[in-house]
Amino acid sequence: LMLSTFQASSNPGPFVFPGIQKVKINPRLNPAYCFENMVKGECNKMGINAGVNISDKPGKTPFNPLFVFGGPGLGKTHLAQAIGIAIHDSYPDLIVLYVTGNEFKTQYMNAVHQNKLADFMAYYMRIDVLIVDDIHELVGPASQNAFFNIFNHLHQSGKQLVFTSDRAPVDLINFEERLLSRFKWGLSVELERPDMPTRLAMLKARCAREGVSVADSVLELLATKIRSNFRELEGALISLIASATLCHEEITMELAERVTGNIVSEERDEVTMDKVQDVVCEYFNITRETLLSKSRKRNIVQARQIAMYLSRTLIGGCS
Repeated sequence: LMLSTFQASSNPGPFVFPGIQKVKINPRLNPAYCFENMVKGECNKMGINAGVNISDKPGKTPFNPLFVFGGPGLGKTHLAQAIGIAIHDSYPDLIVLYVTGNEFKTQYMNAVHQNKLADFMAYYMRIDVLIVDDIHELVGPASQNAFFNIFNHLHQSGKQLVFTSDRAPVDLINFEERLLSRFKWGLSVELERPDMPTRLAMLKARCAREGVSVADSVLELLATKIRSNFRELEGALISLIASATLCHEEITMELAERVTGNIVSEERDEVTMDKVQDVVCEYFNITRETLLSKSRKRNIVQARQIAMYLSRTLIGGCS
């Protein structure tokens, strides 16, 4: 299908904006996913910086499209929506839309079955900022062909495109090469696992948002035990707060140990003394030799005590 064949029908369907006047549509953005609620670290600073630049000048930066990829729970959806929220706030006249790859495919199939494909195409070609989450779910030659034409039209018109995926463009399977090449036109950014300082900063920020006070030692335990992604870490904190509230208990190390035991995905037998010491050394920015020395400096003693506690609870012994 050629781009020129997609024209709005004389009897506008639900996808079409009547006349030439822009109509307010729901951008489908969650206010909680704003930049203010993102914690920047080495794992995501490039993505956040690019997102802020895009938000200031949508469609007018080299980051078009912005392709954000990484494993689950690393903040891809949060970053993509934060860009949309910032643009929507700064440029209220622009039409911003967030949609998942699977939703786009389903809408396309429904439009075909209802003989409203032209209206569907006209709808998407009027979007100023299109955010497609989990674009790896957009499988099928027909829906990809439709998206290819939409991409071309929006990109050539200077509209902003933001995509997220669980893998890099080069690793996408069952995608047309011409579409993959366009994903690579702008900037591809990988979100990585957060390091210890970033995990701890995220926990403290969420505590502040929830209006609760949790001891640093408890937060350090959570940040040490849960290293895979932000989602599991945040889930552990919320579960901890809920457990303490519902059971009328104090938020203690023991309660945190019980709660995280139901969440941590790593197998217990994979935790070794060396790994515990490495994590503690990473957080306190000290060497293993310093940790194992006889130094009585306050920060070294604290690091040694935490390493011993984690060794007892996670491994069953200590050095």
